[in-house]
Amino acid sequence: MIQIKALQEPIFHNGLMWNPIASAPYGRSLEVAVIDDDGLHTLIFPCEKGREGWKNATNGARVDIRPTHWRDWEPKNKQPG
Repeated sequence: MIQIKALQEPIFHNGLMWNPIASAPYGRSLEVAVIDDDGLHTLIFPCEKGREGWKNATNGARVDIRPTHWRDWEPKNKQPG
């Protein structure tokens, strides 16, 4: 129960704040993260929350993920094209 409660609160990783996934807005490019036994991992592309689940915000492809935290996608995070 402690772990579940912890996932509902903002966390800090490398000095940056991450918001709980329950508060993720729809229709915006977001940087999302998952937490596993090795710690926090971020996806390398922006994701967008939709009614049917998550999709790659760049190409619209559905992404089968269960993220735990999010923050706004910053242009500096974009991969070179």
